[in-house]
Amino acid sequence: MKKIIRTDKAPAPVGPYNQAIIHNSTLYVSGQIALDPENGQLITEDIESETHQVMKNLQAILEEAGLTFADVVKVSIFVSDINNYGKINGVYAAYFDEATAPARELVQVANLPKFVNVEISLIAAFD
Repeated sequence: MKKIIRTDKAPAPVGPYNQAIIHNSTLYVSGQIALDPENGQLITEDIESETHQVMKNLQAILEEAGLTFADVVKVSIFVSDINNYGKINGVYAAYFDEATAPARELVQVANLPKFVNVEISLIAAFD
């Protein structure tokens, strides 16, 4: 059985998908972009603010499921410009302990939803 995770503290899905699904003690979180869940506005003034909003959205979904960033085992980061790698990585590092950070990839793609600069999805595990 799968359990659907939804929270008002992260943006509502903009298509036929859910914020996250729990299946077999694993949480699968859909890709998040920098939508402010309170007003639906995109946060794109700079890549650091955009990345922080994405991470806040992910954190809200993790918390709704009863997890934290410490429970994350895999992260996928999609960027529109690989030149933002360092700035995105700097923000990302504030949310994870480097010694126990999850597996990860960061890849440049041609476009992202709503033409944002970064989208992040993750997988977390329950003990």
